[in-house]
Amino acid sequence: METWVFFTILAVIMQSVRTAGQKKIAQSLSAQATTLVRFLYGLPFAWLYVIAVFYFSKTDVPTLHSTFALWTICAAIAQIIATLFLVKALSIKNFAVGSALAKTEALMAAIIGACFFSENLTFIGYASVFIGMVGALVASDWKINLSDLTENKSIRYGLIAGLAFGLTSVWVREASLSLDSLPLSSAAITLAIVVSLQTIICCAWTIVVEPKQFQLMAKKSSACFFIGITSIVGSVGWFSAMSLQNVAVVKTLGQIEFVLIFMISHFYFSEKITAKETFGIALIAVSVLLLLIFYN
Repeated sequence: METWVFFTILAVIMQSVRTAGQKKIAQSLSAQATTLVRFLYGLPFAWLYVIAVFYFSKTDVPTLHSTFALWTICAAIAQIIATLFLVKALSIKNFAVGSALAKTEALMAAIIGACFFSENLTFIGYASVFIGMVGALVASDWKINLSDLTENKSIRYGLIAGLAFGLTSVWVREASLSLDSLPLSSAAITLAIVVSLQTIICCAWTIVVEPKQFQLMAKKSSACFFIGITSIVGSVGWFSAMSLQNVAVVKTLGQIEFVLIFMISHFYFSEKITAKETFGIALIAVSVLLLLIFYN
């Protein structure tokens, strides 16, 4: 198994668990506070991971420069926006639509990378990205009410989250690649600094706008730490995979999250899977198969 494939699968598993935790804790906290939890409670583990990586790899910490600073700041802000709008989408009754549209990040990352960072894919690569995105939308049974778009908040939130996640991924990869170090070491230090910036920004907002949320977080500390740990482990997977492979390719492989969700739904909860959901899952499987064949 290719290293980037391993890290992507790790990220998918952790992201699924973390998203479930965020959805649950969002019932007690505001969307902004739920976003903060991911970064604040994950920060200590991010720096512990950095220490472990540099200790065992016996490499020196690379010199940080202005280009790296620019990309990390942009990535930090974009991921805050993405997480905030994803939480908003998940808080709405038809949250599956919002979370599915957030998966458009693979296509958006491919477009952004090709237009601004000269990261073109092969024809098969673009085809797999498009097929995977369509599969995610079909599997989620998304619908748009053209007569009243105000009713489709989850769609708007999901698309904004998808665009912001796409930008985050591309900028994280650029930040990591700009450092003169081993890929995994660069990914580790990039992760820690991005999470540090996000924690500072979100904490400042919460202190000024809704300070009472800190008391609510303290009451849910065990759940918050769970979200923090799973978030960092998932981010380690994403950051590492994206330092080794094109962002769009990594994110398309990440669509297997939908397959896992529906397998659990069917085999563990004994819930019926519709023909439309099965077709969507099949499309995702085809996109993943194409990636594994042509990018391994």
